[in-house]
Amino acid sequence: MSVKILNVKEDILGANEEKAKTNRELLDKHHNVLINIMSSPGAGKTSLIMQTISRFKDKIRMAVIEGDIASTIDADRINEQDVPAIQINTGGACHLDANMIEKALYKLALEQTDLVIIENVGNLVCPAEFALGAHKSIMLLSVPEGDDKPHKYPLMFTEADLVLVNKIDVLPHFDFDVKAFSDAVSGLNPSAKILPISAKTGEGLELWFSWLEDALK
Repeated sequence: MSVKILNVKEDILGANEEKAKTNRELLDKHHNVLINIMSSPGAGKTSLIMQTISRFKDKIRMAVIEGDIASTIDADRINEQDVPAIQINTGGACHLDANMIEKALYKLALEQTDLVIIENVGNLVCPAEFALGAHKSIMLLSVPEGDDKPHKYPLMFTEADLVLVNKIDVLPHFDFDVKAFSDAVSGLNPSAKILPISAKTGEGLELWFSWLEDALK
């Protein structure tokens, strides 16, 4: 009797990819741009989003989809800025998937929105494996995490359209080799742009804002 092998992961990812395509079609229909921001916990995703809201909320119609295992802390902060925020609590899952994003998109007034930002669950592995329908993927790494992460988590950096190195204001206090990091990222993904920023002090954020404006065009 022959053994049957079930490629469960391939089936799951394949179904997710199809749903991601549906999400993209919905976004394109309403002329929306979807940005997926990925990072480890504490790298500064929410701080970056808050700075982006502060800069653009009077110019661009924005909405945010927040992904967390639990709580509504980040979504509450964004709602206080009069920006629509949908909270997705995964209940233990280490990433968002296309089905979750579909449900969130249908809760947003897409016809009144130009830009939707996803703050994915803090994790350097799973989020990069699951397509969501995003037009652009952002990888955010903070200086305290170290310059070796592209070697340890290559898929995340391979999938990114833009790599942001956050917390450069503390660079003098950490053994972070900027050139070695940039070389590693470029070796994995030559087309990815790398921008050093500080979401706390504002250093480098003009470059991020410019990149985002180009993405919206």
